[in-house]
Amino acid sequence: MDGILPLWKPKGFTSHDCVSKARGMLRTKKIGHTGTLDPDVEGVLPLCVGKATKIVPFLTDTDKVYEAKVKLGFSTETEDATGEVLATEQVNPSLQLEEIEQILEGFRGEITQVPPMYSAVKVKGKKLYEYAREGLEVDRPERQVTIKELTLLSDEVHHEECTATFSIRVVCSKGTYIRTLCVDIGQALGYPAHMDTLVRTRTSDIERADCYTFDEVQRKVDEGHGEQLLLPISKGLSHLATWTVNEDLKPLIKHGRVLDEPEHVKADVFTVQCNGEVLAIYQPHPSKAGKVKPVRVF
Repeated sequence: MDGILPLWKPKGFTSHDCVSKARGMLRTKKIGHTGTLDPDVEGVLPLCVGKATKIVPFLTDTDKVYEAKVKLGFSTETEDATGEVLATEQVNPSLQLEEIEQILEGFRGEITQVPPMYSAVKVKGKKLYEYAREGLEVDRPERQVTIKELTLLSDEVHHEECTATFSIRVVCSKGTYIRTLCVDIGQALGYPAHMDTLVRTRTSDIERADCYTFDEVQRKVDEGHGEQLLLPISKGLSHLATWTVNEDLKPLIKHGRVLDEPEHVKADVFTVQCNGEVLAIYQPHPSKAGKVKPVRVF
């Protein structure tokens, strides 16, 4: 069984929980996920099965699409709705979308983020959330991320007591913390803030409509159609350039041979396919000019 299981991760599960559950359902150990989602987040979580585990880093390193609700009025230690409240401030009831839209403009493009303390980023070999649980605050490395699209989904700002909420859609690069983005947007508006809810609607070209819930996965497996759940490996590599070869080259590629660089494909990494089948992922040879070498062979 080789391919990508497009799972719709439910709330209450860690990404590791999803991998473990899928292993039991599909009766296979070789499964890996392609980007961690927090337990309270739902959405697209592609699971690579069998040979597809070889593409995990390539699928992880793709754009993601999220829909988030930003809540102004109080911040939390985790930057989401699960944490202890840190600071509060009443939101001006006159706040409108026009003011928020002006602030959002400053967050489009390449921005700098500081990862939250409650995250899996490692500092001196230890995960930040481990420091946080010990009550320790440590210096966190800044990172550059790219916000390719940032749009308002709300028709109006929803005011309630001392708080205000609005929803955004984000298309971003790998490594972007939406929690931190929500906090930073709030700060730019002059208020403590946090991420109230989050849904991931797309990873690369795999979107919500492609996904199955665990109940749907179990139903397919019980019917004996587990293979029908899987997307082809090529679906997870659609963001890469492709070199299409004929049958003559197929045995050489399957054996990981170094080949002459194709004239029409100029990329740092690209797939090699024959009749729609992904044979390998190749890259320019680091020491042999005009040659390419395999990174992964399937």
